[in-house]
Amino acid sequence: TAAQAEGLALVASGTPALAGPTVPLGPDPQYAELDGLYRGLIGDYEGCGCHVHVGVPDREAAVVAVNHLRPWLPTLLALSANSPYDRGHDTGYASWRTVQHSRFPTAGVPPRFAGVAEHDALVDRLVTSGALGAQYTTFWLARPSPVLPTVEVRVADTATTPDEALLQALLCRALVDTALGAPGSAGTGSGEPAGEQQAGEAAPLEEILPAAVWSAARYGLSGRGVDPWTGHTRPAAELVDDLLGHVRPALERSGDADLVDALARRVLSEGSGAQRQRRAAASGIRNAMRTVADDTIRDLPE
Repeated sequence: TAAQAEGLALVASGTPALAGPTVPLGPDPQYAELDGLYRGLIGDYEGCGCHVHVGVPDREAAVVAVNHLRPWLPTLLALSANSPYDRGHDTGYASWRTVQHSRFPTAGVPPRFAGVAEHDALVDRLVTSGALGAQYTTFWLARPSPVLPTVEVRVADTATTPDEALLQALLCRALVDTALGAPGSAGTGSGEPAGEQQAGEAAPLEEILPAAVWSAARYGLSGRGVDPWTGHTRPAAELVDDLLGHVRPALERSGDADLVDALARRVLSEGSGAQRQRRAAASGIRNAMRTVADDTIRDLPE
C-alpha cells in the first residue's frame, strides 16, 4: 500500500530488475571489510536470496546433512529461479543472481567433508590464505551455520510469493530430516560421516555438480537440467519429481507431503518467478514489474 501511494511497485526479485542509483554499503563493519577485500566484486553486486535455516543436534550432524544436500541444490535453485533481469536488460538466465554470486571464493556446491574437523580446517586455511575475510564469510550454497545450531541453505533466489518461500523451507527441512534419519533413529545426530546417497544409491558425479548448478541458473524450470548422478540432461520438471520422491517419507512424517505437492505443482504449472517475469515483460519491463507486484499481493494471506 505504501509503495502504491508513491506510484511504485514492490517486487521481490533476486536481482534489481530496473536500473537505479548505486546502493551504498550498510553500516555493519563486515560490509566495509568485504568491500576492502573483494573490491569490484562488491561494487556492483546486488542480490537477494532466500536463506533457510534447519535446526540440527550439533555441528557434526550439520556436516552430515550438508553432504546429503549437495546434489539436490541445483533442483532447489531451479524451483526458486527469480532473477532473469538485471538493471533493465534480460540476462538470458533464470537466476542471474547465481552467476553474480559465483564470482566469490568458495561459491557453489561445498566440498564433501568427512566431519566438522575437516570442514573447520579448510575454512581456517582459506582465511589464512586471504581468500576469506573470516570463518563466517564462506559463500557455499549450503553450509553448517557458523553462528547458529543449523544447516544454512542459501541456494534459492528470493521468493516472489510467501508460498514459494514456504516450499523452499519445507523441502530443505525434509532434506535434512532425510539425511539424518527419522526422528529418534540411530542416525539422527550420530556424527558419523555420511555420503550424499542413501543405502543402495549411487554417489553423484563430483565434476558434474558445478554444471548442474550452472544449468539450473541458466534455464531454471523452463528447459533442461543436469542429472548429478548420470551427467545426462533431463527436463527440470523430472528432477523436481525426483526430489519430491526422495523426501516424501520425511514429508509424510512431518505431515507436509500434501502441502508440498500442491505448492510444487503450482510452481511447475505457473512457472518460476523468472518465467512469470518474462511472460509479463511482453508489455515492457516496467509493466512487467507491476504485473509481478500485483500477483504477489494477490497471493498474500488475508
